Amino acid sequence: MKAILNTGRTVPQGEAVEHKASPTYRAVVSVCYMNPVDLMELGITEGAHVAVTSRTGRIVLTTWTSEGVSRGEIFVPLGPYANHIIAPETHATGMPDFKGETVDIVPTDEPVKDVGSLMEEIGGLRYDH
Repeated sequence: MKAILNTGRTVPQGEAVEHKASPTYRAVVSVCYMNPVDLMELGITEGAHVAVTSRTGRIVLTTWTSEGVSRGEIFVPLGPYANHIIAPETHATGMPDFKGETVDIVPTDEPVKDVGSLMEEIGGLRYDH
């Protein structure tokens, strides 16, 4: 399924941001909010894993339903998971486009990686504090 990726801040993400190595932080930023009808079209239910692939990366996320997300769109909270699929171009503004990226979404049985593994995957350091 093709979709438009939008990202942004969420209250749960903000509450957990000081504890980025915690299971709580991972749980609130490794999600993909989707319209319930789109979930039905993919043949999955809330809590299923999906692989989200953009032109710059691929990440596995857990689905959460949201009536506030339009059909054909997904919302991913800002953070290490969204950063894997956001294109790095800034168009001379210093900020990448956090909205409007076209992505492919497919159901998967793959697990969602922990934050430390994501950081290592891109050449960074685990933050286990």
